[in-house]
This record gives sequence, C-alpha cells and structure tokens, in this order.
Amino acid sequence: MAQIGHNRHQTPLLDGVKEPADLRKLDEGQLREFADELRAEMIEAVSATGGHLGAGLGVVELTTALHYVFNTPDDRLIWDVSHQCYPHKILTGRRDRMRSLRQGGGLSGFTSRKESIYDPFGAAHSSTSISAGLGFSVARDFRGEDNAVIAVIGDGAMSAGMAYEAMNNAGAMNSRLIVILNDNDMSIAPPVGAMSAYLSQLISSKPFQSVRNLGRELAKRFPRPIEMAAKRAEEYARGLLTGGTLFEELGFFYIGPIDGHNLDHLLPVLKNVRDADYEGPVLIHCVTQKGKGYEPAEAAADKYHGVAKFDVVTGKQAKPAPKAPAYQNVFAQALIAEAEIDDKIVAVSAAMPSGTGLNKFSERFPERTFDVGIAEQHAVTFCAGLACEGFRPFAAIYSTFLQRAYDQVVHDVAIQSLPVRFAIDRAGMVGADGVTHQGSYDLTYLGCLPNFVLMAPSDEVELMHMVATACQIDDRPSAFRYPRGEALGLEMPDRGSPLEIGKGRIVREGSKVAILSLGTRLADALAAADDLAARGLSTTVADARFAKPLDEDLVRRLAHEHEVLITVEEGAIGGFATQVMQFLALEGAFDKGLRFRPVTLPDIFIDHDKPDQQLVQAGIDRGGILSAVLQALGQDEVESPARA
Repeated sequence: MAQIGHNRHQTPLLDGVKEPADLRKLDEGQLREFADELRAEMIEAVSATGGHLGAGLGVVELTTALHYVFNTPDDRLIWDVSHQCYPHKILTGRRDRMRSLRQGGGLSGFTSRKESIYDPFGAAHSSTSISAGLGFSVARDFRGEDNAVIAVIGDGAMSAGMAYEAMNNAGAMNSRLIVILNDNDMSIAPPVGAMSAYLSQLISSKPFQSVRNLGRELAKRFPRPIEMAAKRAEEYARGLLTGGTLFEELGFFYIGPIDGHNLDHLLPVLKNVRDADYEGPVLIHCVTQKGKGYEPAEAAADKYHGVAKFDVVTGKQAKPAPKAPAYQNVFAQALIAEAEIDDKIVAVSAAMPSGTGLNKFSERFPERTFDVGIAEQHAVTFCAGLACEGFRPFAAIYSTFLQRAYDQVVHDVAIQSLPVRFAIDRAGMVGADGVTHQGSYDLTYLGCLPNFVLMAPSDEVELMHMVATACQIDDRPSAFRYPRGEALGLEMPDRGSPLEIGKGRIVREGSKVAILSLGTRLADALAAADDLAARGLSTTVADARFAKPLDEDLVRRLAHEHEVLITVEEGAIGGFATQVMQFLALEGAFDKGLRFRPVTLPDIFIDHDKPDQQLVQAGIDRGGILSAVLQALGQDEVESPARA
C-alpha cells in the first residue's frame, strides 16, 4: 500500500499510468493498490497547494473504476460541481501539473474544457451534470454513435431543482444516460453491504435484463390494463428490494445502493450497465465517505472540504492568523446586533451557512435561520413570501450563486417591490476559485432593476452601517455587496447606524481630479490620490456608498468642480459607472468638457490567481486608477512628478 505522509511515496502502478488507456491495461486485481497510490498522490499534491480535499478522497475508487470500465474520453464523463475532480485530473495526463493547482497560470480547481479533452464539460456550480449529460446523449443519438455518457452528481447537488428537471426530461425522452449518485452524506442511502451489492449486480446483469424484456414482451400480448399492472408490479418488486422509488418515478432504472469504495462491488455493476441494452436512463446509487483514507479528513469532513496548505502527517493546515475579521463574519456580527432588537429579522442561506457567516447567526438564533440547500431560486422566493407577511428576511448568497436565481429576484421580489435584503458575499475577485466564483456581475444585473437600493461598503464599519440601513428599508428590495477575505481591521461599533438612502461622502478634498469609488477599492483610490498629489494633481476622493439610488448631488458637484472624473468599482462593465454616465449624459456634463473614465473589470474572464494579482490584471488596483487619470489628462503614465 502506498505510504501517506512521506514526500516520496512509492507509486509504481500510478507511475505507469499517463492516461486512462494505460489504466485499462492493468489487471483488476491491481486496482486496489492503484487506488491507494492515487489517494496518496492526491493528498500530497493538495498539501502543497491547498484546494478541495475531502470530496476527491471520497471518489478515488469510483474514479478509478469509471476510467477502467469506460473508454474515456470517447465515453463522456461529466463531474457535477467538480470539487471531486482531482483524482480524475491525476489520471488524465495532468499529474505533473498538480502542484500548480489553483495557482496563477496553473491547473483550475475544477473541470475545464480548455484544459483537457477528458473534461467534456466545465463546472464549478452545482447540479448541471444531468442536464449537460442529456445534451451529450441526444447529440450522440443524432450522430448515430453509441458511446456512453456518465454524469456523476453528489447528494448535495441533488437538492437543487435543476437536477430533477433534468431527470424528468431524461426519463421522458428515454435517452440512454448513466447517472451516478455519489451519496457521501448518508442522507439518502439505507445501509449497504453484501446483499445490496448482490441485488445491484443481479438487477443490472444481462440475464435479469433479458428476463425483464421477455416479461415486458409477453405482457404486451395481454390487454392494456394487464400490461400496465405487470409493469407496476415489476417496478414495485424492485422498489422493495432496492429502494429508489423516486428515481423510478422519474423514468430512471435504479441500481443500488452499493459501496462506492469496494471495487469488487463497483466494477461488476459498471460493466453490466456499460454492456446491457437499456432502453432509457440508469441511476447507480453509490455510497461513499468524504475524506476516505485520510484520518484527519475522515474525522472532520467539513474542515477538510476546502483546505489551505497542510502537513500530510499531522493534517495541520498552514492558515496564517487573521489580522482582521473576515467580511462575512462582520456581516454576521452586524446582523446579530440588529436581530437582538428586532424579532422580525430572519436569515436564509442556500447551502453556505459557514461561507456566509450565517452559522454564527444560527448559533444565536437557530429558529430564525434557514438553510434551504442548493436551491437559490427557492431561497429568494421563500424570502419574498416572508417579506409579504411582514418579516425582514436577509438572503445571504454569494454573488455568482445569486445569478442562478435572477428571475426570482426580478419577478418575485423587484416587480412586487418586496423588502427582501440581499447580502451579496464574494463580490469581486475571489482568487484561487477563479472565473466561476468571481462576483463580477451583481452591480450590473441588479443595477438595471427599478426601485432597487444597491450598496457597497468601503470597509467593515460601513458594512455594519449598511446592514442597519437594510433593516430600515421596508418598502422595496435592497442589497449590499462585500468581498471575500479580511476587512481592514478598523474598530467597529457594537451596532451599525442607518445611512441616508442614496447619499455618498467626500473622503478627501481636491480641485483638479475627482475619484468616485464604490466599495472596497476606496483604499486604492486614496493611494492613487497620493500618487497624483506627488505629481501636483490635487484630487478629491469620494465614497459613493450607493450605486442606486445614485447620489446625484454628489456626482453633479464632482463633475462641475473637476476637470477629470474617474469612477472605480470591482464589477463588470454595465454597473455603477453606467449609472453615473447615464446621469451625466442627461445632465449635459460631457458637453461642457468633462473628462470621464470608468475603472471597471475588463470585458474578459480572469483566471484563478492571487487576488492582488487579479486586481492588477484587471487594472482596478492603485496603478490602474492612476493610469486612468493620467490617460484622461493626456499625460504619459511614467511621467515624473517634477514634470507634472
């Protein structure tokens, strides 16, 4: 067995596998040892980079079995969310790059079409695999081909409605699709063992399918009522033996549950499914354990879902001591303070209680905290219903996850002017999680909605004030966005103070240049103002606070009193700057010679890297703001202060 905890563990079988075709040359009896080596390699790779650990450890045997039985990449293997894809990456020609995982210029932490032909579909948000798999299956049928399509989805991702929409469609279309339910939380499965494995092999076998098909053909010779009764009896009998009634009702042939770590159970079932002549979709129910094979991860699956660099022997993660509280915890602290005096405040999360800080709120107010699972659409409309009855719901959802519920935000909240409060976490660049998790678009997709209050704090104190402000807005929806990571370390009040709606503030007075910042780029705006002062350019810096409603008096003043106006936001084109430009254009400010430049995220997807490097690449750091001002003035950005 490969030794875990040594920098140079022995992996003779893994060393000979450069791609899945090499794996398929091994004898079945060697696969147990191969899986052990694969697990050891994954642990050491992630220990050097950090990343998602527990989920990948739980599918080592399943990954091995899938690539051994199926002819990837011709057979399409689709991983849902793809937190668990690291063993798959190692097996598919990327082992030598695993130490670049989630680093600038390195491997993505998720599946990526541009990275490998073995990644037929990229994913980092949940519950997409069955829909995509059905698309692959129908395309295959159009071409008259016979390759397999396999979608691997976790039990958590199965909580999202999209998965059931896809299953309902797949069952109705009767297309040949294999779905593997990776049940790693024991939330669905009854106990598994030898009997369950035997029944799964029997039901998936060719003899059983032949008898089943014979019975179906015989039943067709009888009158319709008898045929339907026979079909129901067969489904009921299998339901008694195996469970899976829900999946059967959606049109899937259910097999399981089976032990997802036992290759003697996995391989025969996968081979049977590969070789059997099924008429429609199949669901194989595998029970696995997060963190399998690594004791620290087995003991604390939640803490080892996503990890920093860690010591393989002890499991201790190399997390630096925080210098300031994380913004998500500031939000939780502020919301708790408000909820102490307002029993109408409730908090809603979509499967991210700790990621949004609502675990802390739940500790204080468990009866007023709701985690609805991976169901952002439901979360938003659930909050709308609460708001209708006079409660003050806060929906704490990551910016990129709120995208999944946009229709509900528009139709169920905004049109009805319901006072749902959106706490938008992970706004802006997010570092190693990359393009799929960057909160780039919320200012744009919310800013276009009428009667929406949209705020962004420049620091943690401002965030507390905005939580208090949102509590007071009872006639329309509101949102405040804040970034991932640590705040500035400012002294915070016990409770926030409500702000005047739609009013910003002047932070520094100047005369020639005005920088209007929205959100936490204010510190860079002030630093750029220092650089401009060194060049003899007097600069006003203002904190907008509100993207909507816009502080028209402040914008008008900045435009009239300065030669250059720069807006700064950590958001995509079409956001705050667009609101300002629309107002200024209607005011005729550009006709009077105002030089305006928006500093926004560029019109590209920015790959994973360190957050500060992403900001540099985006041009919204201190240097990017300085360059925007100098370009507006027609000056060379490397011009010395003396020449300025």
